[in-house]
Amino acid sequence: MTNRAIRRLSTVFVLLFVLLAARQIYVQIVAGPEIVSRPNNPRHALLQAHRGQILASDGTVLARSDGTRRIYPLGPAIAQTVGYLSARYGTSGIEAAFDRALTPPDTSGDPLAQVDEIRAAIRGKPLVSRGADVVTTIVPAIQEELYDSIARYPRGAGVVLDPRDGAVLALASVPSYDPNTFDADFPALRVDPHSPLLDRAIDGLYPPGSTFKMFTAAAALDSNTVTMDSHFEDPGYLVIGNFTLHDNESEATGYADLTTAFALSSNVDFGQIALKMGVDTFYEYLGRWGIGDSLDFQLPAERAGVPPKETIVPGELAQMGFGQGALLMTPLQMALIGATIADGGSEPRPYIVRQVVRDGEAASVSVPGTLSDPVSADTAANVTKMMVAVVRRGTGTPAQLPNVTVAGKTGTATNPLGRSHAWFVAFAPAEHPRVLVAILIENVGYGATYAAPIAREVLRTALATLGSGT
Repeated sequence: MTNRAIRRLSTVFVLLFVLLAARQIYVQIVAGPEIVSRPNNPRHALLQAHRGQILASDGTVLARSDGTRRIYPLGPAIAQTVGYLSARYGTSGIEAAFDRALTPPDTSGDPLAQVDEIRAAIRGKPLVSRGADVVTTIVPAIQEELYDSIARYPRGAGVVLDPRDGAVLALASVPSYDPNTFDADFPALRVDPHSPLLDRAIDGLYPPGSTFKMFTAAAALDSNTVTMDSHFEDPGYLVIGNFTLHDNESEATGYADLTTAFALSSNVDFGQIALKMGVDTFYEYLGRWGIGDSLDFQLPAERAGVPPKETIVPGELAQMGFGQGALLMTPLQMALIGATIADGGSEPRPYIVRQVVRDGEAASVSVPGTLSDPVSADTAANVTKMMVAVVRRGTGTPAQLPNVTVAGKTGTATNPLGRSHAWFVAFAPAEHPRVLVAILIENVGYGATYAAPIAREVLRTALATLGSGT
């Protein structure tokens, strides 16, 4: 072979090498991200097989991988909270919020890591890092009791918190779905008029009804608008300009002090209290509580619906005083109002993931915190006394537990689309609160009849599981 031929051949090899290098650069840098994100990329199946677990507080598995399948042992009981993982439809819940931690590190763009994987495969031991495990605050026994109790009705939701630090012990939303068969069921779920994909516990907005009297009483006491010795006259109605406000089904409580007005849930009395407080003070305390603001939570949560302050007329303010009008709340937000009272005036920051564990060690840990301190400890103590009166002799007697002092507040929220929504918010033991429950059942009627008994059974289960000590 002549020198000229050798040079030509060498030039060809150099050009081929340059083209190969250019192609590799294009694939790795330019097209790489798009290729990696393709649903049919077989590497996704490999990563999913090594995706981390989602665990309850006691180590119970809430989500795990079995080959390319994602398994959800509790099924519908915690579906909206844990969420789903679907190559076709994406992710939701904790699966979405902690996707980066759960997913194994993708080394498809790292040539050195790929060489290590090839060597490991040759040895018969594929080298794929596992995703981190996500450890939640969920307590399975409480979760199952909450879900099973609410699931007796077509639509509802519930939240269970430790009011001392904001740990979410259970979240439930009904109707639910089975995340184990999500891909097959999605077309029907998407058009279901009862919205099973909606997490009603953190995203459902409802008029809170008389459970909101916890807020109104606390704000009025804290602002010195009323005292525990204040008395009110309730003849069954309240005339405000050309608007007349009525008690529920024309019930009248007569002349009574604040505790009786609260225990018997007088709308007329709390309408008077809101008017006496005034728009400025009422909205000041909404702001102190962060009601209407984005909620600092590890999962996306709907903010409360609060009408603009400048639109409020006296009749609207009176209705807001007992949780009606244009005011809309989520069960989680109402749970936080109750937790503020239970925790001596401090509103705990809610959290549902306790830690992320990678390779047996905690990679991150949730530190309990406080969202705000909207009312004083004395105010919280007085509202607690009134909530105890609700359960002892008022509208909340169905929530009584033997040998445990329960503090609670009923709510029967009227709405223009059907029967009233039943609410109940409660905590126990009232002397040293350990568990708080917020229950909502849609379109069934009285909170005392439908929501309070559920709260009682959930409190019973929670105290038996966790202990009622301090």
